[in-house]
Amino acid sequence: MSTSGEQQVLVTINAVSKAYQRGNQLIPVLEGISFEIVRGEFLALMGPSGSGKSTLLNLIAGIDTADGGSIMVDGVDIAQLNESELARWRAAHVGFIFQFYNLIPVLTAYENVELPLLLTSLSRRERREHAEAALAVVSLSDRMEHYPSQLSGGQQQRVAIARAIVTDPTILVADEPTGDLDRVSAEEILGLMARLNTERGKTIIMVTHDPKAAEKAHIIRHLEKGLLTDVSP
Repeated sequence: MSTSGEQQVLVTINAVSKAYQRGNQLIPVLEGISFEIVRGEFLALMGPSGSGKSTLLNLIAGIDTADGGSIMVDGVDIAQLNESELARWRAAHVGFIFQFYNLIPVLTAYENVELPLLLTSLSRRERREHAEAALAVVSLSDRMEHYPSQLSGGQQQRVAIARAIVTDPTILVADEPTGDLDRVSAEEILGLMARLNTERGKTIIMVTHDPKAAEKAHIIRHLEKGLLTDVSP
């Protein structure tokens, strides 16, 4: 993907640091990370376990807060939001895709996808339209009434992706989205994510250990011991 001046910067990460307390010891996880993500980008974050990539993803998604620096997302400095403001911001702007799907087992595929819409002002009919449209995007219209236990791993992840896109979020964040899938299912999920990026213009930030998965991204950023080491086109 071209990174010409015509493209709009969506996320600006400036001198972000994060550390965790372990007993009496402060363990640094991220140290002075700075970079930008343009709107419509598909970015992969790679690095060994403990490199800070999932922590960085959580900071961008507003799940966690940085100790220092700033994170601007679409003009909003999310580090300045209080807990309730951050929760509302996440609900409106972030779609989450997890390694283990995080579906609610007692809800159908349709009900799992509808769940984020219950926090909106949409009517029941509008919620149904949105949820059905999201399930159609992931080719699961015929599985709407199935429970997670009745679906394969790949189908469950597609339901999770439908849930992530149903609110039309500003960014999609994916933490090892193919880590629990066989290679065929993983390829299907990666293909779906690539189409969401190219056909629907979704900005995707994905953490992965898998070089094959990272190949779907336009930009690969490597983290090593809390530091950004390089950028590969």
